[in-house]
Amino acid sequence: MENKKIEVATLAGGCFWCTEAVFQRVEGVKEVVSGFTGGNIKNPAYREIMTGRTGHAEAIQLHFDPVKTSYEELLYIFFATHDPTTLNRQQNDVGTQYRSAIFYHSEAQKETAGKVIDELKKEQVFQDPIVTEITAAGAFYTAEQEHHDYYNQHRNQPYCRVIIDPKVQKLKAKFSDKLKPA
Repeated sequence: MENKKIEVATLAGGCFWCTEAVFQRVEGVKEVVSGFTGGNIKNPAYREIMTGRTGHAEAIQLHFDPVKTSYEELLYIFFATHDPTTLNRQQNDVGTQYRSAIFYHSEAQKETAGKVIDELKKEQVFQDPIVTEITAAGAFYTAEQEHHDYYNQHRNQPYCRVIIDPKVQKLKAKFSDKLKPA
């Protein structure tokens, strides 16, 4: 009998358009929602997040089938498709809203996140120290509709071609066995 238990993961790896585009293509991921988490006001709007004063990170919340792709595998994809060594920055996007963070939903997720980071350090995958924060998940606020499915709807925009395309290509090259069927 197939396991029908769907789990939730919340990840911040810079611009949520990027992380959404990556995880939409991963086998076992049922839904990816762009939004904001980790801040200090309720129901923030994108224009407020962009000031960097709300404390929120642009993040995605994904619902996944752990039988098809484990939380650990999702974290390895996460680390391979953004730079976890730059504090409050991903390429030209600068500010606390672009920080690298894992918002765990259980002690098991917290332990797995620590284990994955320890393994990446041990293997010296990154030249610089990993600065990804590991924090308990709190309120998650869904972003405005124009931010959903952004890459798929705007692939020809310069940001998508220059910033997001390489992340999607890296996913396809490094994790071809984890992609949804075409």
